Amino acid sequence: MIALVSFFVIIIISIITVRIGAVALELTGIPQDIAAFQAQSAFSGTGFTTGESEAIVSHPLRRKIVRILIMLGSAGLTSSIATFIIAFVGKSSQVVTTRGLILILGMVLVFLFAKSKFIYRIMKSVITKMLTKSFSSGVYDYYEVLGLGEGYGISTFKVIKNSWLANKTIQTLGIGDEGIIILSIKRKENNRDVVIGAPSANTKIKVGDEMFCYGLTDDLKCLSERLKGKKGNEEHRMFVDMNSNLSEDAPTARTRTGGK
Repeated sequence: MIALVSFFVIIIISIITVRIGAVALELTGIPQDIAAFQAQSAFSGTGFTTGESEAIVSHPLRRKIVRILIMLGSAGLTSSIATFIIAFVGKSSQVVTTRGLILILGMVLVFLFAKSKFIYRIMKSVITKMLTKSFSSGVYDYYEVLGLGEGYGISTFKVIKNSWLANKTIQTLGIGDEGIIILSIKRKENNRDVVIGAPSANTKIKVGDEMFCYGLTDDLKCLSERLKGKKGNEEHRMFVDMNSNLSEDAPTARTRTGGK
């Protein structure tokens, strides 16, 4: 019975460890769902190769968090398997049946513990306070700061030949007047990818450029589909007017369709 109890203790500790890792990754600016996925991936040793994984590996603090999760995950998996085997091997059929029922009941309780939003909020609050004090410098949840999920978002799209953006400088376009910020531009030069971070007003946008922009999600969608010509210019002026009339105390109150 001690082995079975130990098994549940290891499972619960593993869940708490993953939660701590997920919150730690969140504090470095990763969205909640991605942080939870990457923490679980690292702890279980799955190691999914995704764009988010590359962003974690290239960040020293995130890399340290993931390394700790991998190390703890390896120890936790080995321990849980060993205690599980000890709890059932060499026991009578009656004991195995009884412990099997206890195992099923325990796993249901563990599942409810893991999925409880109330427990999650309490754990996150406590973990956040603990981790924030541990960091040597201030950390921010950029998902919340940028208002992502509340109407705002970061979008990426390629500039096509007939795009309203093509072959114009950022200053000429006046995208900022629409409430949209160009974070970076990725383009092909000499058969290699070149990233222009925080492009200046004089940066010229070319056909084939991959744009990374921040703003209201509806606005970004319309911008990505906007074509050059009179209609495109009118749409730009409409968005500029809408942005200038936007109430400062209710920035997410608008919904745009761009007249489409």
